[in-house]
Amino acid sequence: MTYSSIKKPLLVAAAVITSSLFLASCASTTPTCDSPQTRNLNSAINNVESSLMNGCHAHFDRYYDDLLQIAEGEPKPENKREFSEFLVWSSANGLLSQRQAEDYYNRYFNVKFMSMRGDYNNCSHTCPNKQKVLFDMERELTDKERGLLKVSRDADSYYRADQLFQEVELVLEATCSACAAGR
Repeated sequence: MTYSSIKKPLLVAAAVITSSLFLASCASTTPTCDSPQTRNLNSAINNVESSLMNGCHAHFDRYYDDLLQIAEGEPKPENKREFSEFLVWSSANGLLSQRQAEDYYNRYFNVKFMSMRGDYNNCSHTCPNKQKVLFDMERELTDKERGLLKVSRDADSYYRADQLFQEVELVLEATCSACAAGR
């Protein structure tokens, strides 16, 4: 066996191994999942949708926050519709359930409180949890301020949500006082 007869199969083997490694590295390339680099909400949503479909679905919450931040740079009533369409798309593509998409939208763009889903007008549930319920509602009111005021300039809806928060606070106080007196 000569050197040249050994050299040729080794070169072929080296080429096969190099090609295999190159193809394997291409196939296992992980997405970068970077934040959108544009300040245009519509373009940013398109970028986020592409990233979500290319393996970045674990970053949904961060992307949603990025989109809110971009929309704050140019607040307008149409932004509500943009977020609604994005959430419908997210649900249709299996990234969120329909309920989750509704929760995202309502938490930021609706006057009703997601943290008030249950029946909070009973002594056994409300009063022992009153501070937590109010704390959760207060955090949600902050999100509504962001969505309704800072993103979509819907001051009327935000002030209705704020009024609802104050009314619930009074109702909870009255309920718990009545519960304590009835013991």
